[in-house]
Amino acid sequence: MTTPLIIAVPKGRILSEVQPLLAAAGVRPEPAFFDENSRALRFATDADGIELIRVRAFDVATFVAHGAAQLGVVGSDVLAEFDYPELYAPVDLHIGHCRLSVAEPAALAATDDPRGWSHVRVATKYPHLTARHFAARGVQAECVKLNGAMELAPTLGLAPRIVDLVSSGRTLKENGLVEVEVIVDVTSRLVVNRAAMKTRAAVVPLVEAFRRAVAERQAA
Repeated sequence: MTTPLIIAVPKGRILSEVQPLLAAAGVRPEPAFFDENSRALRFATDADGIELIRVRAFDVATFVAHGAAQLGVVGSDVLAEFDYPELYAPVDLHIGHCRLSVAEPAALAATDDPRGWSHVRVATKYPHLTARHFAARGVQAECVKLNGAMELAPTLGLAPRIVDLVSSGRTLKENGLVEVEVIVDVTSRLVVNRAAMKTRAAVVPLVEAFRRAVAERQAA
């Protein structure tokens, strides 16, 4: 019996953007996949020999890098944070658009100039990416690792600034923060386990199917 090909996709808002690309690539999940109340994590599809798993965004890269899944959909922010050599990212899916930015309280921003920083203390889910960014600017970064509720850090004295994903900016505004520097623009990518690309015959045609789906969507 052939082991199924596993595609890892992130939970959350990106699911609605992933769905049409999956369908265009010939992979249509069972209805339970889109049920937000379902506790299931592994799902069948109408494509022979292909299954989906639904995991946390940060875990997609880990599942694929270690070969538990052969392909995945993951943000370029996560790829930069983990920098797994086992991952190949052949297709920019042009979904999940946002940016990774530095933000601080509005009162501080009124008198602050990021160009004058020599040392920063930030709360972030991206300590490695953040440290590399500031090191390239000659700025020493002290990173406090948090997995969520980043916006509380400045008001509770944990760190005066944060580095986090920004889309509309509404969450920052509602918490009295303003964006002062963009570190990198982010989109979701199709990632592939390098070993699986060489050993699983179905991987390359699937990558090409996603590439065509993205091209058709861009041309529409």
